[in-house]
Amino acid sequence: MANVEQKQVVINEIKEKLEKATSAVLVDARGLTVAQDTDLRKQLREAGVDYKVYKNTMMSFAVDGTQFEGLKEYFAGPSAIAICYEDPTTAAGIINKFRKNAKVLEFKAGVIEGTCYDADGMVAVADIPPRDVLLSKLLGSFKSPMGSFARVIQAIADKDGEAPAEAEAPAEA
Repeated sequence: MANVEQKQVVINEIKEKLEKATSAVLVDARGLTVAQDTDLRKQLREAGVDYKVYKNTMMSFAVDGTQFEGLKEYFAGPSAIAICYEDPTTAAGIINKFRKNAKVLEFKAGVIEGTCYDADGMVAVADIPPRDVLLSKLLGSFKSPMGSFARVIQAIADKDGEAPAEAEAPAEA
């Protein structure tokens, strides 16, 4: 009986994390060295991402009835889950960068704001810049046309100030 209660505690822990999450990324981390695993965990922790290895059966029970239910079909073999609470692409981005040096780390699947992606989809999602970068690019694209418009208006205003001098020059010639 105590074993069932211990499992329920773990299932509830996972459920609580997923209730607050914007995304979850499932990876196969077999073959990572201890140093690599420690480095990955550190990078994810600094970004505010929970990363933990749970039993597949525990995760399967925990995702029932949630937006992460699509992950169920990927709970096979060793699985680690990265749960993100802020920017939904943060965990995928960090893992994807880390994969460049640690070839054994593989995406299994992920759910980003309710949409389930397979491994290839997660690679594509991981290439999306973080939200703050996208917002700054958007604001920059707004600023650029406004700045160009302001320079054109200023050039017209400057030209209007010089118009009488230019008008006199062709009249004399």
